[in-house]
This record gives sequence, C-alpha cells and structure tokens, in this order.
Amino acid sequence: MQIRSCTCHSPVTRPYTGGAAAHSPTENLLLAALPAPDYRQLLPHLEPVELTLGCSLYEPGDQLGHVFFPTTAIVALLHIMENGASAEAALTGNRGMVGIASFMGGGSTTGSAVVVSAGYAYRLSKRVLMREFECSANLRHLLLRYTLALLTHMAQTAVCYRHHTVDQQLCRLLLLCLDRLTSTEIHMTQELISHMLGVRREGVTEAATRLRDAGLIQYQRGSITVLDRPGLEQRVCECYAVVKREADRLRSWKPLADPIQAVRFAGAS
Repeated sequence: MQIRSCTCHSPVTRPYTGGAAAHSPTENLLLAALPAPDYRQLLPHLEPVELTLGCSLYEPGDQLGHVFFPTTAIVALLHIMENGASAEAALTGNRGMVGIASFMGGGSTTGSAVVVSAGYAYRLSKRVLMREFECSANLRHLLLRYTLALLTHMAQTAVCYRHHTVDQQLCRLLLLCLDRLTSTEIHMTQELISHMLGVRREGVTEAATRLRDAGLIQYQRGSITVLDRPGLEQRVCECYAVVKREADRLRSWKPLADPIQAVRFAGAS
C-alpha cells in the first residue's frame, strides 16, 4: 500500500464541489449530535473535502493544523514500525473524527491516519476547534465521550490481534466498515487489508476465500461485497460487539441541558 501525504488542495484530497443537498456536515453523527447553537458556531468553518484512497491525513510527528469529520470516507488509524510493518489501531468514519490529539494536549501525532475507503469529509482548523472546545461544554463533553469510545476501540483491536484468527479479524474489519457505509460494497484491496491487520497478504487471501466459499462475501480486485451480514456476525469474535456497543452508547449521548451541570463539567475539565 502506498501511503501518500496530502493537503486539502493536493490531487489526492480535493475541495468538494457537489451540491449542498447531496452532502451535509450532519452526515457525520458527531456533528449531527451537537445542539443547534453549537453546530451553528462550527458550520461557517467546516470545509468539505474529498478524501482519496491511500491519502495520509497525518504522519507520526506531524503538528495537527486541522481535524476531519468524515461523512462517507473511512480512515484507518495506523501504527507503523521502523521496518515499514503496520497495523490498524482503529477505524474512523461517519461516527467520529480524525485528530483527537488536537484537544487532548498532544503537540504532535504518534501514528498515521490513512484513507482506506474514499469519500468525503469536513475539515475544521485546530484553532477554531480549540476555541469552541473551551467555550462549549456540550462540544467538550461530546468529544471526550468520543475519545473514550475510540480508546475502547483501540484496546479491543489490540486484544483481537493477539487472540483471534485472521478469519475473525477480517469479519470484524468488514463489519466495522459496513457500520460506516451506506452500501454493502467495500472498496478495499487485499493488500490494504493485509497492512491494516498486520498479516501477510496470503493470509488475507486465504481468509477471504473461506468467507467467499461460505457464501458470506464476493470479492474481486479492489472490492468486497458482503452477501450475508448475519453470517459474518456469527463468525466474528467478541471484539466487534464490544466496539459497536461503545459506539452505540455514544450515539445515545444527550446535550447537557442544565446550565449548572454544564458549568460544573467545565470546571472539572
């Protein structure tokens, strides 16, 4: 897999030029969950961009200038070793954001964020995010809740690599992608999957063949179509349910309605 660094106006990450009706920030569930006043504060600063396959939003040691709220794209948070070997730590799509280091006190990043399913996102400058993070208890509360869900995702992924088979890991990856897409077709090469799972490509091919022979998926070069999601859910390890449960808890988040509670939360932060 070729990982390419890019900026918004490069050939691999482009400004989005489609109509507003076809593409809205509220397709990202974090942005959609914000109360109207908080959302209106961010809206003028949200810039739609197109994320292309293989685009690297940041690399280890980068200083973050922007965060990204995917709507139709999927981004893998990867850790890359000195010898070039890599493994996925978590997936981010329309349920989350890319760039939590910007508000968690980190001056730079320790991993990479690579687009593994092309699509669209909204980017926001770190300066604006930090201003609103300080001013809005609701935004702060929501993003910290998301960070907790992301840490759970990362921890469960590490356990999965240690204890579960490549077949189970592939099922987990496919189901997580489906949760972040509106179709059953996943545009992802086996080479890319091997980088994400940290296994040889041959291992991914063998696992994909077993799922295909069981009638669960159909695949061709660069594309996997899920034919039987319940079948995948029967084969997947417990890790998928843990990550999904935490994501569902985040979706049930409610704004801080009590001003006194909001002030107390701000003080505790």
